[in-house]
Amino acid sequence: MQTKNFAILEKRTLASRIVLFRIKAPLIARKCQPGQFVILRLNEKGERIPLTISEYNREEGTITIVVQDAGRTTHELSLMEKGETIEDILGPLGRPTDIKKVGTVVGVGGGVGVALLYPEIKAYKEVGNRVISLIGAQNKDLLFFQDKIEAVSDKVIYSTDDGSFGYHGFVTELLKEILEKGEEKISEVIAIGPIPMMRVVAEITRPYKVKTIVSLNPIMVDGTGMCGSCRVKVGGQTKFACVDGPEFDAHLVDFDGLMKRQKRFLEEEKISLQYQQRG
Repeated sequence: MQTKNFAILEKRTLASRIVLFRIKAPLIARKCQPGQFVILRLNEKGERIPLTISEYNREEGTITIVVQDAGRTTHELSLMEKGETIEDILGPLGRPTDIKKVGTVVGVGGGVGVALLYPEIKAYKEVGNRVISLIGAQNKDLLFFQDKIEAVSDKVIYSTDDGSFGYHGFVTELLKEILEKGEEKISEVIAIGPIPMMRVVAEITRPYKVKTIVSLNPIMVDGTGMCGSCRVKVGGQTKFACVDGPEFDAHLVDFDGLMKRQKRFLEEEKISLQYQQRG
């Protein structure tokens, strides 16, 4: 693990409130695998937040994270520029994705989850799977990583909620259509995005008994299992998304409890943002 100052080598805006950072972190880059994340602290007084690694380059010793400006710390991070340094980054953390040659894999990505899906479908493709990627966003201006996704997919279908690009509707409807048509055998589905989206994916694939994996990154807080905020019932057993996951069998996840837990800190986050705006 690596914990020392980290230089921002590249900053790029991908879409509204979604920013990419390429960061010098040679020890993390050397060890990380698809599905893993880091804990980031901007400065000595900053909070710790978990962020999934979307790309890594072992030769140049860099990791790439994609951040959605949605809270106080992610907002502060989005204001940082190339050449600045981040105080601490701890990682890699979490269990890597179990990548095997299984046949045809469908990747379902929604919103900023597309950045997290990318390294996983890339790894599935590299071991010889056929990859179908279903990518959704609220509108065309929020789509990103199209070139990267297309480079590692055999087929890509886009959807937008408002119909401004691709299929007019939700990305989950595309998955349902593929399974209903049954034109090819789907061996595995991996979904990363908002929790409601992942829940729908689980319900769509359940009748077909297709192995389905979801990433529970959205509920992680401390990232080490000590705070207990990412507790989730999986197959009736209590798991911690940060140390036992972040990926789990979607058909075993208690999504009702998960969605309640995700709302746990909404009021505190609102107060924190208000305090930041006043300061």
